[in-house]
Amino acid sequence: MRLLLDSSALIWWFAASPLLSPRAQRSVKDSRNQIFVSAASIWEIGIKQQMGKLEAAAILEQVPLWLGQERFVELPISALHAKQAALLPPHHKDPFDRMLAAQAQAENLNIVSNDKAFDAYDVRRLW
Repeated sequence: MRLLLDSSALIWWFAASPLLSPRAQRSVKDSRNQIFVSAASIWEIGIKQQMGKLEAAAILEQVPLWLGQERFVELPISALHAKQAALLPPHHKDPFDRMLAAQAQAENLNIVSNDKAFDAYDVRRLW
């Protein structure tokens, strides 16, 4: 299975938080699955940290190391992703989540997220 972690799932994974569902934990741990992390999630974490909504300085500093250690694949934002996000219906107001939905559609990925707003798009959500 090909999985795309949303920002919260990524943070909860690295924090070993019980907020990440048991199913999501098992799926991320399963070496048969390919785990993707979008540049949009790293950007969102940085924005929230700057706004004082998240203590993410350590996360941002460690992301490159953690991605490699965890065998996660970096997913850049392409022009195709940007176009797809721009054409999505406005079910979700968060631009970062809209980008994740577009990337999941374009790359045939399952989104790992507790956010039910993704269900309004043509994506598979794992939680």
